[in-house]
Amino acid sequence: MARETLPRFPNSAADNKRQDGAFSRQIVHPANPATGSPFPTGAMAIKSCVMTFWVFAFLIAAATVLMILAALRRSDAGQSGAASDIQVYRDQLQEVDRDLARGVLTEAEAAAVRTEVSRRLLDADKRASEARGASGTTAWPVVSVVVLVLVAGGALLYSRIGAPGYPDLPMAERLAEIEALAAARTRQEDAEREAKAMLPLPAEPDQNFLNLMDELRQVLKDRPDDLRGLSLLAENEARLGNFTAARVAQERILEIKGADATALDLLGTIDVMVFAAGGYVSPEAEDLIGRLVSIAPENGAAQYYTGLTLAQNGRPDQAFPIWRRLLEQGPQNAPWVPIIRQEISGIAAAAGVSYEPPAALRGPDADAMAAADAMSEEDRQAMIEGMVEGLAARLANEGGTAEEWAQLITALGVLGEQARAEAIVNEARTVFAESAAALDVIEGAAVRAGVAE
Repeated sequence: MARETLPRFPNSAADNKRQDGAFSRQIVHPANPATGSPFPTGAMAIKSCVMTFWVFAFLIAAATVLMILAALRRSDAGQSGAASDIQVYRDQLQEVDRDLARGVLTEAEAAAVRTEVSRRLLDADKRASEARGASGTTAWPVVSVVVLVLVAGGALLYSRIGAPGYPDLPMAERLAEIEALAAARTRQEDAEREAKAMLPLPAEPDQNFLNLMDELRQVLKDRPDDLRGLSLLAENEARLGNFTAARVAQERILEIKGADATALDLLGTIDVMVFAAGGYVSPEAEDLIGRLVSIAPENGAAQYYTGLTLAQNGRPDQAFPIWRRLLEQGPQNAPWVPIIRQEISGIAAAAGVSYEPPAALRGPDADAMAAADAMSEEDRQAMIEGMVEGLAARLANEGGTAEEWAQLITALGVLGEQARAEAIVNEARTVFAESAAALDVIEGAAVRAGVAE
């Protein structure tokens, strides 16, 4: 006989929410367990070699030009001096003929002058010939050596960091190839089978929990459209490490709700799908991410998954600005921030951007967090308020980064102190008036605190 009610699981979190509306189950932000990265092994081999190649090519070419110019300048200097003397002596011979015609010089004087000038002319011509010979014997060996070094060095460098044997690949063709590879990538079910061995093993459940799961599965056989039961099934199958079963339950929820599926429903399904695939975003998960962005474009988790998809599909240039905004505008306690902080330098390098992530904000250590768990609600609230006051005092006395000011503004908004948060926003605008990037961080915190203009 089927049960009339669903079994009650201890500490069920099916109705709880986390930051930006995602389920607060243990599947928060997927990462490949084998690498600690949200990128599956081998899915994204980032090499920033193109810039290195062109830097070396430019340096070699510049050295070549300088050496050739130096050699030619030396030969030109010798030749130009002798050529100038020859022209002067030729002019002097013509001047002798004119002086003789005007009667300034006698025949004997003209003959003597011609003899001397001719002797000097021959000497200048000899020096010019020697200069040309020296140029031919010194410049060409230098040029030959430089050319050989250039060719050999270029070939060696290209063999190390280039792609010998491949034709030119214009940007349009490259982007088309990236899109084709993305469209043909591994599907969800295949990715789950490949990732199964890499996923972490869950803790051994007690028998009572397993009995409850058996009851729940039986209930859902008789009531397959029970949304509450499906939500419990998805959550607790994930706890048991049955991620494929959890994904199927989540997909059933979307199927039942259809166009009425909420951002929470979509995000819960995406979480399970990406985690079950070992951090890989499949085409099916990408479709759901697109739906999520269409109904909640400012959702932080949706933006995180959008950047993750682009990065895995060979578009770090598009992923980087999305993740940079999430990292810099926070909130810094968002579950995706540690992953972005770990990966964004590689994404920036692949996008051709030099980027230094902002320093992580200081927060309570593990001991403080453990102590907070044991406190009453009143004591925990008092501890949070004390931490906020400590941050405010430190910023007032020592100053801090835009991210720390944003942390204070956001915390005040959470505590309901909007008037104070607004005052801090105005002060921060003055402090960071010269930095557009810092002001963006401050304005983002103002929006979250509900005090934006």
